[in-house]
Amino acid sequence: MSSPGFFSRLTNLWKGFLSLWVSDLEKDHPEIAYENSINAMVGKYSMLKKATAAIIRRREDIEGRLKKQQKEFLQVSADLDTAVDGGDDEIALILIAKKNQLETEVAELSSELDQARTDAEDAKRSLIAVQGEINKLKQEKDRMLAKMASAQARIKVQEQLEGLSVDAEVKALENVRDNINNLSAEARLGKELAGESLDGRLEALRRQTGDVTAKRQLEEMKQKREAARAQQGNKSM
Repeated sequence: MSSPGFFSRLTNLWKGFLSLWVSDLEKDHPEIAYENSINAMVGKYSMLKKATAAIIRRREDIEGRLKKQQKEFLQVSADLDTAVDGGDDEIALILIAKKNQLETEVAELSSELDQARTDAEDAKRSLIAVQGEINKLKQEKDRMLAKMASAQARIKVQEQLEGLSVDAEVKALENVRDNINNLSAEARLGKELAGESLDGRLEALRRQTGDVTAKRQLEEMKQKREAARAQQGNKSM
C-alpha cells in the first residue's frame, strides 16, 4: 500500500508544476498576473475592513460601558454625600465600597478606550493604505499593459522591416529595364539592317543619282543663262 507521504509528495509535485504553469501563463498574459494581484489585495482589504469594523464596534462598546459607569459613579457619589449628610453610616459604607469599585472600573475602561481608539485609528490607516495600494496597482496595470502593447507594436514593425525584401521589386524593374533596352536595340538593329540590305543600298544609290542629275541640270541652267546674257551683250554693241 502507498504511504501517506507518497501522496503528500505527489500533491506537492503537482502544485509545483501548476505554479510553474501559472507563472509562464502570467508572463505571456500579464493582465492575468495583475488581476490576480488586484483580486488578492481586494480580498485582504475585505478582511481588513471586517476586522476594522470589529475594532470600531469594540471601541463603541467600551465607550458605552464607560459612559454608563461614569453616570453610575456620579450617582453613587451623590448618594454617598446624601448618606453622610443624613448620618446613615451603614449605607455610607456600602456606597463608599461601590464608589471605589466604580472608580476602578472607570479607570480601567478609560485605559481600554484609549487603546481601542488607537487600534481603531491604526486599522483605519491600514485600510486606507491598502485601498491606496489597490488603486495604484490598477493604475500600474493600465500603464504597464499600454507600455507592453506599444513595445509589441514596435517589435512587430521592426520584424516586418527586417523581413522586408525588395529583391522581387528590384528584379521586376530590372526585367522592365532589360525589355526596354532590348526593344531599343531591336529598333537600332532594324535601322542598321535596312541600310545594309540590297534594297537599302539601291535606294541610297538612287538618292545619290538623283543628286547628281539635279546638280547637272543646275549647271546646264546656269550655262544657258550665261550664254543668253553674253548674246544679249553682243547685240547691244
